[in-house]
Amino acid sequence: MSLPVWDPDRDDVLVCRAVRTVTATVKTFVLAARTPQRFSFRGGQHLVFAFDIDGAEVLRSYTLSSPPTRPETISITVRRRPGGVVSTWLHDHLRPGMTVRAISDPLGEFTMEDHPAAKYLMLAGGSGITPFLAMLRALHDGGRAHDIVLVHAAHTPDDLIQRAELALLTAETTGLRTVLVPSHDDDGWPGYRGRVSAGLLTHIAPDLAERVVLTCGPESFMSDLQHELIALGCDPGDLHRESFTFADPAVALQRQDADPAEHLADAGFPIEFAHLGRTVHSPPGSTVLQAAAAAGITLPSSCSQGLCGTCKSRLVSGQVDMQHAGGIRPKEIAQGRFLPCCSVPLSALVVDRL
Repeated sequence: MSLPVWDPDRDDVLVCRAVRTVTATVKTFVLAARTPQRFSFRGGQHLVFAFDIDGAEVLRSYTLSSPPTRPETISITVRRRPGGVVSTWLHDHLRPGMTVRAISDPLGEFTMEDHPAAKYLMLAGGSGITPFLAMLRALHDGGRAHDIVLVHAAHTPDDLIQRAELALLTAETTGLRTVLVPSHDDDGWPGYRGRVSAGLLTHIAPDLAERVVLTCGPESFMSDLQHELIALGCDPGDLHRESFTFADPAVALQRQDADPAEHLADAGFPIEFAHLGRTVHSPPGSTVLQAAAAAGITLPSSCSQGLCGTCKSRLVSGQVDMQHAGGIRPKEIAQGRFLPCCSVPLSALVVDRL
C-alpha cells in the first residue's frame, strides 16, 4: 500500500530522526513525518521552516539535501554561521526525537527538471553544495547518466562537504566529473586551489558555453561568476542561481513617522496589521511588505519575490494583486492566505499572522 504524500496543511510537524556531523561546522538533520508518509519534491527544492527559539517564531528556508528517490525522510544540511540564530540553535539543540515545523510545500525551480539540458556545469560555494547533493544522489539512485561537471569550492579541504561521498558518486555515476577547489590549504592539496574564477573554469570545462550552469553559494560567489561567465560567452538564459536573498524592492519608500491616519486621503490604501495593533499607509504601487518596512514594521521575509513563502500571512479582509512565483498554493489562497512581499493592495486591508 502506497504511503500518503506529506501535506503541511494536514500536519506540519516533523520529527528529527538523526543528526549527522559532516564537518566541524556542518551538520545534517534527518526529518520524517509523525506518521508514515512520503515526501514528494524535486532535487534542489526547499522548505520553509518555523522554529520556536526563545519564545519567538523564526522562519527560515532550507534546501533539501536528501534525494526525492528516498521519500520517507528528508534532510537539511546546515552550516553553523557566526551569529546565526537558527543555525546555532539547530547545531546546539536539535536532537533525535525532537520536533520542528515545516510550513510550506517543497518550493523552488532550482532543479534539473526545471532546467533540462544535455550538459551541466554545477558550481557550489561552501554549503551551496546542498541542492546538488539532492540532485546527484537522485541520479545515482536512478542509474541515470548525464554530462555533469560539479565544482565544489570551500575555504579549506576540511570544509569540503561530503567529500568522500562525492568521490563515490563520481565513481559510480556515468558522466559525472567532480572538481574540489579549496581556497586555502597546507600545500599538500593535489588538485586545483584558490578562487574559483572564469579562468579556472575554462580549464576545468572548456565547453562551458555549451552547458547550462547552476550556481549556489554566497551571493558574492554567484554574482562574480555570473558576470565572468557571461563575458566568456555563456548565454545569460543558461545561467541559473539559487538564493534566498534578492535585490532590494523596486519601489523605494521613505520611512513613515507620521500618523497613518493623516495620509488616508492620499492615493493608496490603509493596511491594518491586526496582530500588531498597527495601521500603516500603502502608497500606490507598493507591496504590503514594502509598506510595512517603510513604517518600521519587520515582517518575516526572505526572497521578496513570492518564491519562498516565508512571509505567508492571512488576509482577513480586502483585495490584493498578488504576483507570486510559486511560494503559495491555490488551496492556501482559497483559505485566505497571501504573500505580502508580492501583493499590492487594491483596497483597504486587514492582515493577520497565520
